[in-house]
Amino acid sequence: MKILIALAALVVSTVTFAQGTFPDKPIRYIIPFAPGGESDVGARLQGVVFKKKFGQDFIVESKTGAGGALAWSQANTYPGDGYTITSTNLPHLFLQPLEGNVQYKTDDIVNIHFYHYTPDAIVVRAESPYKTYQDLLKAAKEKAGGLNVGGSALNSANHAATERWNAAAGIKSTYVPFKGTADIVASLLGGHVDMAMSYVTLAIAQKGKTRMLAVATEKRHPQFPDTPTFKELGIDWVDGAYRGVSVPKSTPEDIRKKLSSMFSEVNKDPEFRQKMVDLGFELIDVTYDKMPAFMAERGKVYLEVAKRMGLVK
Repeated sequence: MKILIALAALVVSTVTFAQGTFPDKPIRYIIPFAPGGESDVGARLQGVVFKKKFGQDFIVESKTGAGGALAWSQANTYPGDGYTITSTNLPHLFLQPLEGNVQYKTDDIVNIHFYHYTPDAIVVRAESPYKTYQDLLKAAKEKAGGLNVGGSALNSANHAATERWNAAAGIKSTYVPFKGTADIVASLLGGHVDMAMSYVTLAIAQKGKTRMLAVATEKRHPQFPDTPTFKELGIDWVDGAYRGVSVPKSTPEDIRKKLSSMFSEVNKDPEFRQKMVDLGFELIDVTYDKMPAFMAERGKVYLEVAKRMGLVK
């Protein structure tokens, strides 16, 4: 009987979709991190445009735990009707399963759209004795035990970037994981960590309270013309954290494609784009049809990162 009821619900949802009424109610948007972080900010800005274009609200819900893994391990437990979506992050989705202590695999997550990435950046508090990247590097080499580096979660973009920096700079630092960006900021401003391995977004949000010493972009960021890129500092590094949207595996192909198209339309909105750029996000538009090639390319990059982190041999 339960199976028949589930099948009937799926038929109804598919018919409703086919008739062009999707979405006819608000969409639950699950964020795997604490409120105030990049994923949360992006979802709320997307929601404004989604409401304007498609007439429905996003109900943004934080489900924190295990550096995002709690939400991703539950992503396929929701109905595949298009009304529950989960925010996703790279390289988290590749690195966490390699570590082996999470309840999902990379292929379990059905990504339908990636809409931006945030460039990696080294950030210190304004009162820090490290005025330049060279000051920081000198201290990292001389300080017993190395520097304490704050970042968001284990086996995450910040964690991977820290290990990448250690290898490239020939140093050894201590990575300190936090639940999300808001917690990193509190610890950084309080002087509990020497630096944060974070993003341009944090440096912009905390401008005046922090100082960005290096950034992983091709060219210097327009809001930080005095901050050198890693390339200028002799490190071949242009990368960051990618953020996207996923649906449960049970979601039919037509709904996957429809939602992907909707998020692509949101991404093209001029006002939305300007707000995202002002906050430090680098916009991309990886739609559902482009997803296999995109994930394969990023997977190769993250495999190399995983080797540095000791997750694979």
